[in-house]
Amino acid sequence: MSVSGFTSPWWFLLLVVVAALGGGYLWAQRRNRRETMRFSNLALLERVTPKRQGWPKHVPMALLGVALVLLTVGLAGPTAEQRIPRNRATVLLTMDVSLSMKARDVSPSRLRAAKQAAKEFADKLPDGINLGLVSFAGTATVMVMPTTDRTSVKQAIDSLQLSEATATGDGIKAALSAIDSFGRMIGGAQGPPPARIVLMADGGQTIPRELDAPRGAYTQAEAARKAGVPISTISFGTEHGSIEIQGQRQRVEVDDAAMRQIADLSGGDFYKAASAEQLRQVYDTLQEQIGYEIERDDASRPWFVLGTLVTILAAGTALLLGRRLP
Repeated sequence: MSVSGFTSPWWFLLLVVVAALGGGYLWAQRRNRRETMRFSNLALLERVTPKRQGWPKHVPMALLGVALVLLTVGLAGPTAEQRIPRNRATVLLTMDVSLSMKARDVSPSRLRAAKQAAKEFADKLPDGINLGLVSFAGTATVMVMPTTDRTSVKQAIDSLQLSEATATGDGIKAALSAIDSFGRMIGGAQGPPPARIVLMADGGQTIPRELDAPRGAYTQAEAARKAGVPISTISFGTEHGSIEIQGQRQRVEVDDAAMRQIADLSGGDFYKAASAEQLRQVYDTLQEQIGYEIERDDASRPWFVLGTLVTILAAGTALLLGRRLP
């Protein structure tokens, strides 16, 4: 545990006193030895003084020193990281349902794998997280407003249907609008809860073609940054995906560069998933980041308990060996 993990590290100055006590004890032992050597009648000294016990006689003082160190650490206020479920946050799961999601480069298909992983993500989020769902293809639709009802979200995920075109910017804009409306509704004195968009897509934007157009994904990602809503993007699929359109086989490669840029512009994170298993791992990572927060909690009690027990042990050892307290 580093010094930054203590609330009152200045209590460690007491260790100087502990060190001084140890030095004083060693000095007193050497002084007693010199005075013994000056005694004129050593035979008489052997009869009137108890037999020397050797190193065991120093055990009580050693234990007392250890106890003082443990108690000093407790006074310094050690802290420990605690993983606490968030009880106030909003997440908009924004899913691409364009025709490219028919591709079977991910078994059984991109869409079916995405649905299963998204439902598992919903189940694992802490109960206090409000989860909503947005789908987008040529247009965007808010399927479910943020809610703690996981059943409604999973039912909406199951109902997702494929459609033509990909308007990624519209999907982000719809998610931002839902977050804003929900935040105004439940904000209260504390203000709106922290929010995040989880954007899962497998291909490049087609409506409009320019990513930095007013409706474009880059423009909406910048709007998300201004609103304080980071976007976690998941680029889902491989370079070998293809679908059949009007009897023609057409490649549907993922656009990792665009998805990474969207995340960077919004202040979020980019993830790559080329299989169903990788997608589940990404969602597990997001679930940990979004669903929980790390808090530092007081961890001094074990140090005080251990210090007290060692002090009692030091006193008991002193009485047993020397019939007096150290």
